[in-house]
Amino acid sequence: MTPGALRSLAERAFKWSALTTAGRFVLQFVAQVVLARLLGPGNYGVYGIGLVVLTFAAFLSGNAFSYILMLQKEVDAEDVRFAFTWQLIAGVLCAGAMYASAGWIASYFGDARIEHMVHWLAAACLLMALAGPATCLLQRDLNFRVLGLLQMASYAAGYLVVGVPMALQGYGAQALAAACVVQAAVALVGAFAARPHSIRPLLHHPLARDTLDTGRTVFLTNIVNWLLSNMDRIVIGRLLTTHAVGLYGVAYNIASIPNVLLVHAMQPTFLAAGARLQDEPQQLARVWLTVLACVLVLLTPAAVMMSLLAGDLVRVLYGSAWLDAGWVMAVLFLCVPAWACLGLSTPVLWNTQRKHLEAALQLPLLLLALPAWWLLALHGGLHAVVFASAVLIFARAGVVVATCLAAFQMRGRELLPFALRGVALGALAGAAVMAGRAAAAPLGHPLLTLLAGAGTGAAVVAALVFARPQVLGPEARGVLARLLPGPRWAAAGPEVHP
Repeated sequence: MTPGALRSLAERAFKWSALTTAGRFVLQFVAQVVLARLLGPGNYGVYGIGLVVLTFAAFLSGNAFSYILMLQKEVDAEDVRFAFTWQLIAGVLCAGAMYASAGWIASYFGDARIEHMVHWLAAACLLMALAGPATCLLQRDLNFRVLGLLQMASYAAGYLVVGVPMALQGYGAQALAAACVVQAAVALVGAFAARPHSIRPLLHHPLARDTLDTGRTVFLTNIVNWLLSNMDRIVIGRLLTTHAVGLYGVAYNIASIPNVLLVHAMQPTFLAAGARLQDEPQQLARVWLTVLACVLVLLTPAAVMMSLLAGDLVRVLYGSAWLDAGWVMAVLFLCVPAWACLGLSTPVLWNTQRKHLEAALQLPLLLLALPAWWLLALHGGLHAVVFASAVLIFARAGVVVATCLAAFQMRGRELLPFALRGVALGALAGAAVMAGRAAAAPLGHPLLTLLAGAGTGAAVVAALVFARPQVLGPEARGVLARLLPGPRWAAAGPEVHP
Protein backbone atom coordinates (compact mmCIF):
# COMPACT_ATOMS: atom_id res chain seq x y z
CA MET A 1 0.00 0.00 0.00
CA THR A 2 1.39 3.41 -0.97
CA PRO A 3 1.93 6.05 1.76
CA GLY A 4 -0.80 8.22 0.24
CA ALA A 5 -3.29 5.36 0.21
CA LEU A 6 -2.40 4.43 3.79
CA ARG A 7 -2.80 8.06 4.91
CA SER A 8 -6.19 8.32 3.24
CA LEU A 9 -7.37 5.02 4.71
CA ALA A 10 -6.11 5.93 8.19
CA GLU A 11 -7.77 9.36 8.08
CA ARG A 12 -11.07 7.85 6.98
CA ALA A 13 -10.76 5.19 9.68
CA PHE A 14 -10.12 7.81 12.35
CA LYS A 15 -13.07 9.96 11.26
CA TRP A 16 -15.43 6.99 11.36
CA SER A 17 -13.98 5.86 14.67
CA ALA A 18 -14.42 9.35 16.15
CA LEU A 19 -17.98 9.66 14.81
CA THR A 20 -19.16 6.29 16.07
CA THR A 21 -17.30 6.81 19.34
CA ALA A 22 -19.27 10.01 19.89
CA GLY A 23 -22.49 8.11 19.18
CA ARG A 24 -21.49 5.39 21.62
CA PHE A 25 -20.75 8.05 24.22
CA VAL A 26 -24.34 9.31 23.99
CA LEU A 27 -25.74 5.78 24.28
CA GLN A 28 -23.43 4.85 27.14
CA PHE A 29 -24.10 8.05 29.03
CA VAL A 30 -27.88 7.77 28.74
CA ALA A 31 -27.91 4.08 29.66
CA GLN A 32 -25.61 4.53 32.66
CA VAL A 33 -27.62 7.43 34.06
CA VAL A 34 -30.98 5.68 33.65
CA LEU A 35 -29.75 2.35 35.04
CA ALA A 36 -27.89 4.00 37.94
CA ARG A 37 -31.02 5.87 39.01
CA LEU A 38 -33.14 2.73 38.72
CA LEU A 39 -30.76 0.32 40.45
CA GLY A 40 -28.80 2.36 43.02
CA PRO A 41 -25.20 1.98 44.25
CA GLY A 42 -25.66 -1.48 45.79
CA ASN A 43 -26.72 -3.22 42.57
CA TYR A 44 -24.06 -1.35 40.62
CA GLY A 45 -21.50 -2.54 43.17
CA VAL A 46 -22.44 -6.17 42.53
CA TYR A 47 -22.16 -5.58 38.79
CA GLY A 48 -18.86 -3.76 39.26
CA ILE A 49 -17.32 -6.73 41.04
CA GLY A 50 -18.63 -9.05 38.32
CA LEU A 51 -17.03 -6.85 35.67
CA VAL A 52 -13.71 -7.02 37.50
CA VAL A 53 -13.84 -10.81 37.20
CA LEU A 54 -15.00 -10.68 33.57
CA THR A 55 -12.27 -8.25 32.60
CA PHE A 56 -9.66 -10.51 34.14
CA ALA A 57 -10.92 -13.58 32.27
CA ALA A 58 -11.40 -11.67 29.03
CA PHE A 59 -7.74 -10.69 28.90
CA LEU A 60 -6.91 -14.28 27.98
CA SER A 61 -10.14 -15.27 26.29
CA GLY A 62 -10.71 -11.99 24.46
CA ASN A 63 -8.12 -10.97 21.87
CA ALA A 64 -4.88 -12.36 23.30
CA PHE A 65 -4.34 -14.94 20.55
CA SER A 66 -5.95 -12.80 17.85
CA TYR A 67 -3.77 -9.76 18.42
CA ILE A 68 -1.11 -11.13 16.05
CA LEU A 69 -3.62 -10.76 13.19
CA MET A 70 -3.50 -6.98 13.64
CA LEU A 71 0.27 -6.76 14.02
CA GLN A 72 1.35 -8.94 11.08
CA LYS A 73 2.02 -7.17 7.78
CA GLU A 74 0.36 -10.06 5.93
CA VAL A 75 -2.09 -12.71 7.15
CA ASP A 76 -3.61 -15.73 5.43
CA ALA A 77 -6.47 -18.13 6.16
CA GLU A 78 -4.31 -20.45 8.24
CA ASP A 79 -3.18 -17.57 10.46
CA VAL A 80 -6.84 -16.84 11.18
CA ARG A 81 -7.74 -20.50 11.77
CA PHE A 82 -4.86 -20.91 14.20
CA ALA A 83 -5.76 -17.75 16.13
CA PHE A 84 -9.45 -18.70 16.28
CA THR A 85 -8.70 -22.22 17.51
CA TRP A 86 -6.60 -21.07 20.43
CA GLN A 87 -8.97 -18.21 21.12
CA LEU A 88 -11.83 -20.71 21.40
CA ILE A 89 -9.83 -22.97 23.73
CA ALA A 90 -8.93 -20.03 25.93
CA GLY A 91 -12.54 -18.83 25.96
CA VAL A 92 -13.95 -22.19 27.03
CA LEU A 93 -11.37 -22.57 29.80
CA CYS A 94 -11.84 -19.05 31.13
CA ALA A 95 -15.64 -19.19 31.02
CA GLY A 96 -15.57 -22.54 32.81
CA ALA A 97 -13.22 -21.19 35.46
CA MET A 98 -15.45 -18.17 36.02
CA TYR A 99 -18.55 -20.32 36.43
CA ALA A 100 -16.85 -22.77 38.79
CA SER A 101 -15.33 -20.07 41.01
CA ALA A 102 -18.47 -17.91 41.29
CA GLY A 103 -19.42 -19.25 44.72
CA TRP A 104 -15.96 -18.61 46.16
CA ILE A 105 -15.89 -15.09 44.71
CA ALA A 106 -19.27 -14.29 46.26
CA SER A 107 -18.09 -15.63 49.60
CA TYR A 108 -14.89 -13.55 49.45
CA PHE A 109 -16.84 -10.34 48.96
CA GLY A 110 -19.62 -11.34 51.34
CA ASP A 111 -22.55 -10.87 48.93
CA ALA A 112 -24.50 -13.87 47.60
CA ARG A 113 -25.77 -11.87 44.61
CA ILE A 114 -22.29 -11.90 43.12
CA GLU A 115 -22.47 -15.65 42.43
CA HIS A 116 -25.34 -15.30 39.96
CA MET A 117 -23.67 -12.24 38.44
CA VAL A 118 -20.47 -14.18 37.69
CA HIS A 119 -22.51 -17.08 36.24
CA TRP A 120 -24.11 -14.66 33.78
CA LEU A 121 -20.85 -13.01 32.85
CA ALA A 122 -19.14 -16.35 32.20
CA ALA A 123 -21.33 -16.60 29.09
CA ALA A 124 -20.23 -13.12 28.02
CA CYS A 125 -16.61 -14.21 28.45
CA LEU A 126 -17.03 -17.04 25.93
CA LEU A 127 -18.89 -14.83 23.44
CA MET A 128 -16.15 -12.20 23.61
CA ALA A 129 -13.51 -14.84 22.90
CA LEU A 130 -15.36 -16.06 19.80
CA ALA A 131 -15.58 -12.49 18.47
CA GLY A 132 -11.85 -11.83 18.90
CA PRO A 133 -10.51 -12.87 15.47
CA ALA A 134 -13.21 -11.09 13.44
CA THR A 135 -12.81 -7.94 15.54
CA CYS A 136 -9.03 -7.88 15.09
CA LEU A 137 -9.41 -8.45 11.35
CA LEU A 138 -11.78 -5.47 11.12
CA GLN A 139 -9.24 -3.37 12.98
CA ARG A 140 -6.45 -4.61 10.73
CA ASP A 141 -8.49 -3.60 7.69
CA LEU A 142 -9.02 -0.17 9.31
CA ASN A 143 -12.74 -0.78 8.81
CA PHE A 144 -13.79 1.37 11.74
CA ARG A 145 -17.05 2.34 10.09
CA VAL A 146 -18.44 -1.18 10.47
CA LEU A 147 -16.69 -1.77 13.77
CA GLY A 148 -17.96 1.47 15.28
CA LEU A 149 -21.53 0.99 14.09
CA LEU A 150 -21.46 -2.56 15.40
CA GLN A 151 -20.28 -1.39 18.82
CA MET A 152 -23.07 1.18 18.95
CA ALA A 153 -25.71 -1.36 17.91
CA SER A 154 -24.54 -4.02 20.37
CA TYR A 155 -24.43 -1.55 23.28
CA ALA A 156 -27.89 -0.23 22.47
CA ALA A 157 -29.29 -3.75 22.16
CA GLY A 158 -27.78 -4.85 25.45
CA TYR A 159 -28.27 -1.92 27.78
CA LEU A 160 -31.19 0.03 26.31
CA VAL A 161 -33.31 -2.72 24.75
CA VAL A 162 -32.69 -5.38 27.42
CA GLY A 163 -31.09 -3.75 30.48
CA VAL A 164 -33.47 -0.84 31.07
CA PRO A 165 -36.72 -2.89 30.72
CA MET A 166 -35.35 -5.57 33.05
CA ALA A 167 -34.37 -2.90 35.60
CA LEU A 168 -37.88 -1.46 35.41
CA GLN A 169 -39.27 -4.95 36.07
CA GLY A 170 -37.24 -5.23 39.27
CA TYR A 171 -34.49 -7.65 38.23
CA GLY A 172 -31.83 -5.60 40.04
CA ALA A 173 -28.20 -6.34 39.23
CA GLN A 174 -29.21 -9.20 36.92
CA ALA A 175 -30.51 -6.59 34.46
CA LEU A 176 -26.95 -5.37 34.02
CA ALA A 177 -25.65 -8.93 33.67
CA ALA A 178 -28.19 -9.76 30.96
CA ALA A 179 -27.35 -6.53 29.15
CA CYS A 180 -23.66 -7.45 29.09
CA VAL A 181 -24.38 -10.92 27.66
CA VAL A 182 -26.70 -9.54 24.97
CA GLN A 183 -24.13 -6.91 24.01
CA ALA A 184 -21.44 -9.59 23.61
CA ALA A 185 -23.77 -11.82 21.56
CA VAL A 186 -24.79 -9.04 19.15
CA ALA A 187 -21.14 -7.98 18.78
CA LEU A 188 -20.12 -11.56 17.93
CA VAL A 189 -22.82 -12.05 15.30
CA GLY A 190 -22.21 -8.66 13.74
CA ALA A 191 -18.41 -8.97 13.64
CA PHE A 192 -18.54 -12.41 12.04
CA ALA A 193 -21.12 -11.27 9.49
CA ALA A 194 -18.95 -8.27 8.56
CA ARG A 195 -15.65 -10.21 8.49
CA PRO A 196 -16.40 -13.92 8.08
CA HIS A 197 -13.54 -16.39 8.46
CA SER A 198 -12.98 -20.12 8.65
CA ILE A 199 -13.76 -21.76 11.98
CA ARG A 200 -12.04 -25.06 11.15
CA PRO A 201 -9.63 -25.87 13.99
CA LEU A 202 -5.87 -25.63 13.43
CA LEU A 203 -3.64 -26.43 16.39
CA HIS A 204 -0.25 -26.19 14.68
CA HIS A 205 1.10 -23.47 12.42
CA PRO A 206 4.50 -22.18 11.20
CA LEU A 207 3.87 -18.90 13.01
CA ALA A 208 2.81 -20.66 16.19
CA ARG A 209 5.80 -19.38 18.14
CA ASP A 210 5.20 -15.74 17.13
CA THR A 211 1.46 -16.04 17.71
CA LEU A 212 1.82 -17.65 21.12
CA ASP A 213 4.59 -15.22 22.09
CA THR A 214 2.36 -12.28 21.17
CA GLY A 215 -0.58 -13.88 22.95
CA ARG A 216 1.54 -14.44 26.06
CA THR A 217 2.82 -10.86 25.98
CA VAL A 218 -0.71 -9.48 25.51
CA PHE A 219 -1.96 -11.65 28.35
CA LEU A 220 0.81 -10.69 30.79
CA THR A 221 0.50 -7.02 29.85
CA ASN A 222 -3.24 -7.10 30.32
CA ILE A 223 -2.91 -8.88 33.66
CA VAL A 224 -0.68 -6.08 34.95
CA ASN A 225 -3.04 -3.45 33.51
CA TRP A 226 -6.02 -5.26 35.02
CA LEU A 227 -4.43 -5.34 38.45
CA LEU A 228 -3.52 -1.66 38.22
CA SER A 229 -7.04 -0.72 37.08
CA ASN A 230 -9.11 -3.02 39.29
CA MET A 231 -7.31 -3.84 42.53
CA ASP A 232 -8.60 -0.63 44.06
CA ARG A 233 -12.17 -1.89 43.49
CA ILE A 234 -11.30 -5.28 44.94
CA VAL A 235 -9.83 -3.63 48.03
CA ILE A 236 -12.89 -1.38 48.38
CA GLY A 237 -15.22 -4.37 48.01
CA ARG A 238 -13.27 -6.45 50.51
CA LEU A 239 -12.61 -3.84 53.20
CA LEU A 240 -15.54 -1.46 52.69
CA THR A 241 -18.94 -2.30 51.11
CA THR A 242 -20.60 -3.05 47.77
CA HIS A 243 -22.27 0.35 48.21
CA ALA A 244 -18.82 1.96 48.15
CA VAL A 245 -17.89 -0.14 45.11
CA GLY A 246 -21.01 1.15 43.37
CA LEU A 247 -20.17 4.77 44.16
CA TYR A 248 -16.60 4.33 42.98
CA GLY A 249 -17.58 2.31 39.92
CA VAL A 250 -20.11 4.81 38.58
CA ALA A 251 -17.83 7.76 39.27
CA TYR A 252 -14.93 5.94 37.62
CA ASN A 253 -17.02 4.99 34.59
CA ILE A 254 -18.29 8.52 34.02
CA ALA A 255 -14.89 10.14 34.60
CA SER A 256 -13.18 7.68 32.27
CA ILE A 257 -15.70 8.11 29.44
CA PRO A 258 -13.74 10.93 27.71
CA ASN A 259 -10.56 8.90 27.89
CA VAL A 260 -12.18 5.63 26.83
CA LEU A 261 -13.85 7.28 23.87
CA LEU A 262 -10.69 9.09 22.78
CA VAL A 263 -8.45 6.05 23.17
CA HIS A 264 -10.96 3.72 21.50
CA ALA A 265 -11.26 6.20 18.63
CA MET A 266 -7.51 6.67 18.12
CA GLN A 267 -5.57 3.76 19.61
CA PRO A 268 -6.64 1.01 17.17
CA THR A 269 -6.11 3.33 14.21
CA PHE A 270 -2.74 4.42 15.59
CA LEU A 271 -1.70 0.83 16.28
CA ALA A 272 -2.80 -0.56 12.92
CA ALA A 273 -1.34 2.35 10.93
CA GLY A 274 1.78 2.40 13.10
CA ALA A 275 2.44 -1.25 12.28
CA ARG A 276 2.99 -0.08 8.71
CA LEU A 277 5.38 2.67 9.88
CA GLN A 278 7.71 0.44 11.88
CA ASP A 279 10.52 1.18 9.41
CA GLU A 280 9.90 4.94 9.58
CA PRO A 281 10.55 5.90 13.23
CA GLN A 282 10.79 9.63 12.52
CA GLN A 283 7.33 9.68 10.96
CA LEU A 284 5.95 7.58 13.82
CA ALA A 285 7.52 9.94 16.36
CA ARG A 286 6.04 12.93 14.60
CA VAL A 287 2.55 11.45 14.69
CA TRP A 288 2.90 10.50 18.35
CA LEU A 289 4.03 13.97 19.40
CA THR A 290 1.09 15.51 17.57
CA VAL A 291 -1.30 13.15 19.34
CA LEU A 292 0.12 14.05 22.76
CA ALA A 293 0.03 17.75 21.88
CA CYS A 294 -3.68 17.52 21.17
CA VAL A 295 -4.29 15.60 24.40
CA LEU A 296 -2.38 18.00 26.63
CA VAL A 297 -3.55 21.23 25.01
CA LEU A 298 -7.18 20.41 24.27
CA LEU A 299 -8.08 17.83 26.92
CA THR A 300 -6.52 19.48 29.98
CA PRO A 301 -8.92 22.48 30.12
CA ALA A 302 -11.85 20.14 29.49
CA ALA A 303 -10.70 17.91 32.37
CA VAL A 304 -10.46 20.88 34.74
CA MET A 305 -13.94 22.04 33.80
CA MET A 306 -15.44 18.58 34.29
CA SER A 307 -13.72 18.21 37.65
CA LEU A 308 -15.16 21.47 38.97
CA LEU A 309 -18.63 20.54 37.74
CA ALA A 310 -18.61 16.92 38.97
CA GLY A 311 -20.64 17.61 42.12
CA ASP A 312 -23.38 19.39 40.21
CA LEU A 313 -23.37 16.67 37.58
CA VAL A 314 -23.96 13.96 40.18
CA ARG A 315 -26.80 15.89 41.83
CA VAL A 316 -28.55 16.51 38.51
CA LEU A 317 -28.12 13.10 36.92
CA TYR A 318 -28.06 10.58 39.74
CA GLY A 319 -29.88 12.12 42.67
CA SER A 320 -29.24 12.20 46.41
CA ALA A 321 -28.34 8.50 46.70
CA TRP A 322 -25.15 9.14 44.73
CA LEU A 323 -23.91 12.40 46.31
CA ASP A 324 -20.73 10.80 47.68
CA ALA A 325 -19.68 9.95 44.13
CA GLY A 326 -19.18 13.65 43.32
CA TRP A 327 -15.81 13.99 45.05
CA VAL A 328 -14.59 10.72 43.54
CA MET A 329 -15.61 11.86 40.07
CA ALA A 330 -13.93 15.26 40.53
CA VAL A 331 -10.56 13.67 41.33
CA LEU A 332 -10.77 11.15 38.51
CA PHE A 333 -11.74 13.79 35.93
CA LEU A 334 -8.37 15.46 36.58
CA CYS A 335 -6.70 12.19 35.54
CA VAL A 336 -8.21 12.23 32.04
CA PRO A 337 -5.17 13.77 30.25
CA ALA A 338 -2.80 11.30 31.96
CA TRP A 339 -5.10 8.39 31.09
CA ALA A 340 -5.17 9.50 27.45
CA CYS A 341 -1.39 9.95 27.25
CA LEU A 342 -0.97 6.44 28.65
CA GLY A 343 -3.45 4.83 26.28
CA LEU A 344 -2.11 6.62 23.19
CA SER A 345 1.55 5.93 24.01
CA THR A 346 1.42 2.16 24.47
CA PRO A 347 1.06 1.56 20.69
CA VAL A 348 4.50 3.17 20.33
CA LEU A 349 5.99 0.43 22.51
CA TRP A 350 4.40 -2.25 20.33
CA ASN A 351 5.44 -0.60 17.06
CA THR A 352 9.05 -0.03 18.14
CA GLN A 353 9.68 -3.66 19.19
CA ARG A 354 9.26 -2.83 22.89
CA LYS A 355 6.00 -4.65 23.50
CA HIS A 356 7.36 -6.48 26.55
CA LEU A 357 8.12 -3.21 28.33
CA GLU A 358 4.50 -2.19 28.90
CA ALA A 359 4.11 -4.77 31.66
CA ALA A 360 7.70 -4.57 32.94
CA LEU A 361 7.55 -0.79 33.38
CA GLN A 362 4.31 -0.82 35.34
CA LEU A 363 4.92 -3.87 37.53
CA PRO A 364 6.99 -1.94 40.12
CA LEU A 365 4.15 0.60 40.38
CA LEU A 366 1.72 -2.23 41.06
CA LEU A 367 3.92 -3.60 43.84
CA LEU A 368 3.90 -0.18 45.49
CA ALA A 369 0.18 0.42 44.95
CA LEU A 370 -1.13 -2.84 46.45
CA PRO A 371 -0.07 -2.23 50.08
CA ALA A 372 -0.90 1.48 49.73
CA TRP A 373 -4.49 0.76 48.68
CA TRP A 374 -4.96 -1.74 51.50
CA LEU A 375 -3.59 0.52 54.23
CA LEU A 376 -5.40 3.59 52.94
CA ALA A 377 -8.71 1.73 52.74
CA LEU A 378 -8.31 0.59 56.35
CA HIS A 379 -7.39 4.00 57.74
CA GLY A 380 -8.70 6.58 55.24
CA GLY A 381 -11.73 5.02 53.58
CA LEU A 382 -12.92 5.57 50.04
CA HIS A 383 -11.45 9.05 49.55
CA ALA A 384 -7.93 7.91 50.44
CA VAL A 385 -8.11 5.02 47.96
CA VAL A 386 -9.30 7.36 45.21
CA PHE A 387 -6.42 9.75 45.83
CA ALA A 388 -3.91 6.87 45.63
CA SER A 389 -5.50 5.67 42.37
CA ALA A 390 -5.14 9.14 40.86
CA VAL A 391 -1.44 9.31 41.78
CA LEU A 392 -0.99 5.86 40.23
CA ILE A 393 -2.58 6.91 36.92
CA PHE A 394 -0.15 9.83 36.58
CA ALA A 395 2.79 7.60 37.50
CA ARG A 396 1.84 5.00 34.88
CA ALA A 397 1.52 7.65 32.20
CA GLY A 398 4.88 9.12 33.21
CA VAL A 399 6.90 5.92 32.91
CA VAL A 400 5.35 4.89 29.58
CA VAL A 401 5.69 8.33 28.00
CA ALA A 402 9.32 8.57 29.21
CA THR A 403 10.09 5.21 27.60
CA CYS A 404 8.55 6.32 24.32
CA LEU A 405 10.66 9.47 24.38
CA ALA A 406 13.75 7.33 24.89
CA ALA A 407 12.72 5.07 22.00
CA PHE A 408 12.74 8.10 19.70
CA GLN A 409 15.87 9.57 21.34
CA MET A 410 13.93 12.57 22.60
CA ARG A 411 13.90 14.41 25.91
CA GLY A 412 11.07 15.50 28.17
CA ARG A 413 11.40 19.11 27.11
CA GLU A 414 9.78 18.08 23.80
CA LEU A 415 6.48 17.82 25.69
CA LEU A 416 6.94 20.82 27.99
CA PRO A 417 5.36 23.42 25.63
CA PHE A 418 2.26 21.24 25.23
CA ALA A 419 1.91 20.77 28.99
CA LEU A 420 2.35 24.49 29.73
CA ARG A 421 -0.25 25.46 27.14
CA GLY A 422 -2.68 22.91 28.59
CA VAL A 423 -2.14 24.06 32.17
CA ALA A 424 -2.61 27.72 31.20
CA LEU A 425 -5.82 26.97 29.32
CA GLY A 426 -6.95 24.77 32.23
CA ALA A 427 -6.41 27.57 34.72
CA LEU A 428 -8.39 29.97 32.56
CA ALA A 429 -11.19 27.44 32.09
CA GLY A 430 -11.28 26.69 35.83
CA ALA A 431 -11.54 30.36 36.77
CA ALA A 432 -14.35 30.85 34.27
CA VAL A 433 -16.26 27.82 35.57
CA MET A 434 -16.01 29.01 39.18
CA ALA A 435 -17.18 32.49 38.18
CA GLY A 436 -20.16 31.05 36.33
CA ARG A 437 -21.11 28.78 39.23
CA ALA A 438 -20.79 31.63 41.72
CA ALA A 439 -23.09 33.81 39.63
CA ALA A 440 -25.75 31.08 39.50
CA ALA A 441 -25.35 29.89 43.11
CA PRO A 442 -28.00 32.28 44.58
CA LEU A 443 -30.61 30.56 42.37
CA GLY A 444 -30.12 27.44 44.48
CA HIS A 445 -30.46 24.72 41.83
CA PRO A 446 -27.61 22.38 40.76
CA LEU A 447 -28.81 22.29 37.15
CA LEU A 448 -28.46 26.06 36.88
CA THR A 449 -24.99 26.09 38.44
CA LEU A 450 -23.97 23.22 36.15
CA LEU A 451 -25.17 25.01 33.02
CA ALA A 452 -23.73 28.37 34.12
CA GLY A 453 -20.34 26.92 34.96
CA ALA A 454 -20.08 24.80 31.82
CA GLY A 455 -21.36 27.58 29.58
CA THR A 456 -19.04 30.23 31.01
CA GLY A 457 -15.98 27.98 30.92
CA ALA A 458 -16.58 26.79 27.37
CA ALA A 459 -17.38 30.31 26.12
CA VAL A 460 -14.23 31.86 27.59
CA VAL A 461 -11.91 29.18 26.21
CA ALA A 462 -13.63 29.18 22.81
CA ALA A 463 -13.42 32.97 22.58
CA LEU A 464 -9.70 32.94 23.35
CA VAL A 465 -8.97 30.17 20.85
CA PHE A 466 -11.04 31.85 18.16
CA ALA A 467 -9.40 35.23 18.73
CA ARG A 468 -5.85 33.89 19.08
CA PRO A 469 -5.64 30.34 17.71
CA GLN A 470 -1.86 30.39 18.08
CA VAL A 471 -2.32 29.75 21.82
CA LEU A 472 -2.96 26.13 20.89
CA GLY A 473 0.51 25.70 19.39
CA PRO A 474 1.32 24.57 15.86
CA GLU A 475 0.66 20.86 16.47
CA ALA A 476 -2.85 21.07 17.90
CA ARG A 477 -3.69 23.89 15.53
CA GLY A 478 -2.53 21.80 12.60
CA VAL A 479 -4.90 19.00 13.57
CA LEU A 480 -7.79 21.48 13.84
CA ALA A 481 -6.86 22.76 10.39
CA ARG A 482 -7.51 19.29 9.00
CA LEU A 483 -10.74 18.78 10.93
CA LEU A 484 -12.10 22.35 10.61
CA PRO A 485 -10.83 23.78 7.30
CA GLY A 486 -10.76 27.55 7.16
CA PRO A 487 -8.39 30.51 6.98
CA ARG A 488 -8.29 30.88 10.78
CA TRP A 489 -6.48 27.56 11.14
CA ALA A 490 -4.53 27.65 7.89
CA ALA A 491 -1.40 29.19 9.39
CA ALA A 492 -0.84 26.13 11.52
CA GLY A 493 2.39 24.19 11.65
CA PRO A 494 3.50 21.44 9.28
CA GLU A 495 0.99 18.74 8.48
CA VAL A 496 1.26 15.46 10.31
CA HIS A 497 -0.15 12.30 8.82
CA PRO A 498 -0.56 8.86 10.32
